[in-house]
Amino acid sequence: MARILVIEDNPANLELMTYLIEAFGHQCLTATTGTAGMALADQARPDIIVCDVQLPDIEGYAIARQLKGAARLRDIPLIAVTALAMVGDRDRILATGFDGYIAKPIVPESFVAQLEAFLGLGQPTAAPARALSVPASAPAPRQPQRASVLIVDDAQINRDLLRSILEPFGYTVRDASGVRAAIDLARSDPPDLVVSDLHMPDLGGLDLIRLMRADPQLALIKIVIHSATVMSDQDCRQALALGAHMFIARPIEPQLMIDAIEACLR
Repeated sequence: MARILVIEDNPANLELMTYLIEAFGHQCLTATTGTAGMALADQARPDIIVCDVQLPDIEGYAIARQLKGAARLRDIPLIAVTALAMVGDRDRILATGFDGYIAKPIVPESFVAQLEAFLGLGQPTAAPARALSVPASAPAPRQPQRASVLIVDDAQINRDLLRSILEPFGYTVRDASGVRAAIDLARSDPPDLVVSDLHMPDLGGLDLIRLMRADPQLALIKIVIHSATVMSDQDCRQALALGAHMFIARPIEPQLMIDAIEACLR
């Protein structure tokens, strides 16, 4: 068993990584800021550190420089977890001091094996069947689905997170950052289901429902609306009245999202 420190400020990402690490028999230490993460690294001396590059207080690159500059910590493998995909990002990550990186959205089936490779554990640890049968955050993959899902959200991190939840289960995922782009995508290749944020700049989830229900080509496509800013049940009632099949409040638990989508598709 290894002690793995995860420095990640996004609650959903942190919950998913924690679940996976513990399900495979390792101990997971967590910190939601760079300052807390560096203090915990110095105190606990973990076997490996997983660090988000974009944190609210200290940039991941600065954390890497400080950890690798400390004699008692520099030998601990330091892995970046990042959604950065620009040319030169990989070289910058490694040049700053990270020993490797894992791209977001993480793939639940391979995430722990990737960490174990940096630890030199050889054969990946098998996840206990009991742990994966009652998932707290990252459900065990079922038989692949052939349904297609269109994600509509103006936040890239939300789209990435939903993609990381759905694709391991065999769903075909496309995404759009706004309602108009989503409508164009749906008309060109209608999805089986649309998962949309409620509040977005310009047009929101309720506008999406109205436009889809008024379009004969899109009227029968099922819609799931989600939001982290619901102050009352009025938005929920309105979304369902307009034609949404389900309303989910964030933060999104992966198991809940999978169950919701499967229920809608049935």
